[in-house]
Amino acid sequence: MVSGKKVVLGVTGGIAAYKAVEVCRQLIDNGAHVVPIMTSGAKRFLGEATLSALASEPVKSSLWDDEDPIPHTTLGQEADVILIAPATARLIGTYAAGISNDLLTATLLASRAPVVLCPAMHTEMWEHPAVQENIRTLQSRGVTIVAPEDGKLAGGDIGKGRLASTNAIFSAVERTVTFNDLEELKILVTAGGTREPIDPVRFITNRSSGKQGYALAEAAVARGAAVTLVTTVEREVPVGVDVLCAETANDLRSVVMSCADNYDVIIMAAAVADFQPSMPEDRKIKKSEQVISLDIEPTHDFLVDLGKGKSPNQVIVGFAAETDDLEKNAIEKLERKNLDLIVANDVSAPNTGFSYDTNEVLLITNEDQSTVPLSSKRVVADKILDAILELRNNKN
Repeated sequence: MVSGKKVVLGVTGGIAAYKAVEVCRQLIDNGAHVVPIMTSGAKRFLGEATLSALASEPVKSSLWDDEDPIPHTTLGQEADVILIAPATARLIGTYAAGISNDLLTATLLASRAPVVLCPAMHTEMWEHPAVQENIRTLQSRGVTIVAPEDGKLAGGDIGKGRLASTNAIFSAVERTVTFNDLEELKILVTAGGTREPIDPVRFITNRSSGKQGYALAEAAVARGAAVTLVTTVEREVPVGVDVLCAETANDLRSVVMSCADNYDVIIMAAAVADFQPSMPEDRKIKKSEQVISLDIEPTHDFLVDLGKGKSPNQVIVGFAAETDDLEKNAIEKLERKNLDLIVANDVSAPNTGFSYDTNEVLLITNEDQSTVPLSSKRVVADKILDAILELRNNKN
């Protein structure tokens, strides 16, 4: 997590400088302390007041105008990570050559903090042998490069050189500052609500957005795990996560059960439908004045199969979305399904569960229980992973 981390955000003079605003906002929203440095070129593209208003501290840009007589060493020594977004060809070349000619390059040379560099420039510039050599030089020194993307560039050209997405940049920073305590684990996460067809047009589903499952996948990969996400929803996939798709409860069951033995941890965050139509129609049911009855039957609860068939060191995690008797119902599911951990939440509570970005959960194991107060789903995800790690350590 980036929460509590000090991020020096360097912004250089490229057209993509305006995107630094979104990068800054995402870092701040996730609890980072952001100190922005703008080069003189960056100020031609982005107003200093804008970044100062969003960041944790006002923009810094001069070696001479700061109250601190040595601002570059103070910034360099206090930083947990230095992020350059966007990084121009000029900045890349200057840094690779070890030249200090402004506050940003001086800070880079005066710091032992990890550096994440996000190039953005025209395709011809990005592909120039000198730029590529400088990139290789920086990589050999341990600098993390978030490669530019293909897409529409300034002037209407299309090619490689566009600044990486905000999520890709954030993920790179997060991985850089996060301790890899899950590095040796393979984790399978499910997300979203299943759809059980009534006919080719209609289906039975639930309110699950998949947000908590995606947050779990994102948090796990940031902490070094090899993560596979089995999802029923279309959302932007966290960087570094492998994805498999499903739609119905049977689809999800087939995907998960076919590979369950390959994973150290299985987190069933998906909201699997409890019921499905007994006889789905292969043609659309026409509207009429007659009352239509729909016969439904229970879906197979394959989480029970996972619990019964787990290996001695495997951790199986279930979820319980309840509206009453939260603790009682969650404990019953934990015991009946032979789970190691169940994550229970009261979906009738305000700002909790389903489509919200926040959640409040009760974590229950066979030995203990704890409450995670209302927090972002990403914070909740890390608390769940902390509990999983403790369970794994107790098993080994």
